[in-house]
Formats: sequence, structure tokens, C-alpha cells
Amino acid sequence: MQKFRRVFEGIAKAGQSTDLNDFYTELFITERVSGEVNKEHEVRLIETSSRKPAKEETPIKLEDIFKPLPGQDQPSRTIMTTGVAGIGKTILTHKFTLDWAEGKANQDIHFTLPFTFRELNLVKEKEFSLMELLHHFFIQTKGILRYDLFQVVFILDGLDECRLPLDFQNNPIWTDVTKSTSVDVLLTNLIRGDLLPSARIWITTRPAAANQIPAKCVGMVTEVRGFTDPQKDEYFRKRFREKTLAITIISHIKTSRSLHIMCHIPARAARLPLLGPLGRLVRARAGPLSDPLQAS
Repeated sequence: MQKFRRVFEGIAKAGQSTDLNDFYTELFITERVSGEVNKEHEVRLIETSSRKPAKEETPIKLEDIFKPLPGQDQPSRTIMTTGVAGIGKTILTHKFTLDWAEGKANQDIHFTLPFTFRELNLVKEKEFSLMELLHHFFIQTKGILRYDLFQVVFILDGLDECRLPLDFQNNPIWTDVTKSTSVDVLLTNLIRGDLLPSARIWITTRPAAANQIPAKCVGMVTEVRGFTDPQKDEYFRKRFREKTLAITIISHIKTSRSLHIMCHIPARAARLPLLGPLGRLVRARAGPLSDPLQAS
């Protein structure tokens, strides 16, 4: 789980990393009507998401992402989480996996299998059975023969980086987990529920790529909105352990409405204290610092 515990810092000396649990701050996640996903340009989404009052919508906690919402009897099999660049989608998948592995949440799940589309792109020309694909990426699963006997979660992070065709319309139905085919056929059948229907699927993406998955294949769409105002303060207090320095940074950012609004995006909140006069103050007080949110 070191892959998920240690986050390599974006402006750092080679090899430097930060413990995810040290700086992770809860993000505002809410349900979104699937038809709304791709109606707005991403730049417009960045501008509007920070202005939407959180109190108007019901937040979804990360550990509850697969639990039924109020009024629902059953959880959705396939969840899609959308969000603009830098909003924290990848960090969410790392935190979900880490909390599960450390026994902190979702202990009804037997296996959490996190993939990135960047990784899947590298094998798009190869053929595997689903079992072989899992063994290829997760060597420790080689002794598992019947995934249908367990509660399994597949995380597919970064749909916007996918270079596979995801041809839901023309790909054949595939139900045999031991029979080899293209990675594209495996993915489309896994997502639409023909292959390993007992599994749960969590897909993350930027909004513009969300329509690569047919709406009928997605049970619920959620959106990451980033930090609320209280969460911004909490993040800076975690990032800068020296209390007076954290207060100085928070006060400085609040003096500029534009800076304060920008900080609802975690990647920007991570970088702002490193820039300009504030960056010089931070380096003088805390020494060289780096950006702990390279993955988002």
C-alpha cells in the first residue's frame, strides 16, 4: 500500500514524498444528474463550482461512495465521479484504497483493485482473460480463482486519458472470466455488467470525457467540487503544522477574493503558498517546501 500512502511531491527533490494521511482533507462530493455531466465547458465548470453553496446539496462522504443514498434501497453497481483538472479525483481513489487496506472503512469489500487508464493504455494491443489481466497488474491475486464469490471493487481512474476505443456498441458480449480477448472487450463488458456482474465499478474522469460511457451503464454520477471554505482552512492547517504560519497563510489568501476562490481546487491550494512573496515567507519560516498534490 506504499503506492497509495506515499504521494510524490510535484515540486520536490527526487524521491521526496508525503504521507497521504498527513495532509488529506475531505473534499466536497455530491450527486449529479447524469444528463448534466457534459453540458458545460470545463473552464466554466471551474468558475461555477466554487460559487455553488454546499448547503444546497447533500455531501457524500468518500467512505460512503458505494452506499445507497437516502431514499435508495440498493447501492449503484457503477459509480462515475467527475471533476475538473486538479480537483482531487486521483487522490480520492488513493485515499479510498488506503483506508480500505488499513481497515478503516468499507470492510465489506474483499478486494479493491485500482487501475489507471494510463496503465491500461500500455496493454491495449494485448489479449488477456479477465483473470490474466488481474494477475498481470496484481501478482498477489494469482491464487484467487473465483472472484464471483467475493465483493470486488474495480477502480478505473482517469477516463479522460483513455486511449482504448471503448466500443460499447460493437464489442461482443463477454461473460467468461477465463477466456482471452482484447482489453477493450474486457473493459466494456466489465463496465456494463456482462462480465463479473457481482463486481462494483468506480470510474473517475474530467467532465468532457464522461460521455465515453453510455448513461445506461452508470448507476450514479457524482461530482467532486473541491474544498469548501472550512475545508480550505483545514487543509492549510494540516499542510503547515506551525500554527502561526498556517494562520498567516490563511489570512493572506483571504485578503484576495480571487486567491481564496482559486483555493477550492486542491492542486491550486497546494501551490499558492509556494509562489511570490508568500512563498518567500513560507521558505523563510518552514524551509524548502513542495507540492503534495501531484496526483489529482
